[in-house]
Amino acid sequence: MRLRNIPGSEEALYRSPYVIDEPKEVKGRWQEVFGNDHPIRLEIGMGKGQFIIEMANRNPDVNFIGIEMYSSVLVRAVQKLSGGRHVWEDTDEVIAEETTDEKLAVANLRLIRLDARELCDVFAPYEVEKIYLNFSDPWPKDRHAKRRLPSKQFLALYDKVLIPEGKVEFKTDNRDLFDFAIEQLPLAGWKADVVTYDLHADPALMEGNVMTEYEQKFSAKGNPICKYVIGR
Repeated sequence: MRLRNIPGSEEALYRSPYVIDEPKEVKGRWQEVFGNDHPIRLEIGMGKGQFIIEMANRNPDVNFIGIEMYSSVLVRAVQKLSGGRHVWEDTDEVIAEETTDEKLAVANLRLIRLDARELCDVFAPYEVEKIYLNFSDPWPKDRHAKRRLPSKQFLALYDKVLIPEGKVEFKTDNRDLFDFAIEQLPLAGWKADVVTYDLHADPALMEGNVMTEYEQKFSAKGNPICKYVIGR
């Protein structure tokens, strides 16, 4: 369930040095934000941030940007990055005060609040090396198919910001969504480099695998995890 309406979440995001408040203003200049020319990778729908924080820690020579639509979810990642200094009371989830001079513990990571449909307003052509989609909302009703992050509509957006050899990696435990994602590839002019319907049963693919909160939860229940890596 999405977390909504946490009092103080907007202020916490505004004060965090990890959060880029006006990302459209740095379109085409993300390497300036990080102060280096390292490749840039995105996680779209980053949730509480477990995956992208761990990826940034493991890959210091890559710049990571986490994208999340909801303030009340994004602020949970800010809490993790701030050493747990944000405190939610059990009753009304009030956020504790935070200092504004916080040192970046994970220097190669930034976060933005964004609807993924606005991706091209924030990133220039060839500015992104790779995109991660992890346990995306399945939008199960047919009339909402174009809202699914692995849909042909979104693949067209990814195509506009990725470098020519750029990749998209997608993981889910939802078999219907994964089948849909595979069906979308030829329609969008993409091809699969890797496809598995049981990621955790493949030792080679599991090497270096970073799990999200959902992946831990669903795999513990015995649900097989599907994954693809695609390119054009």
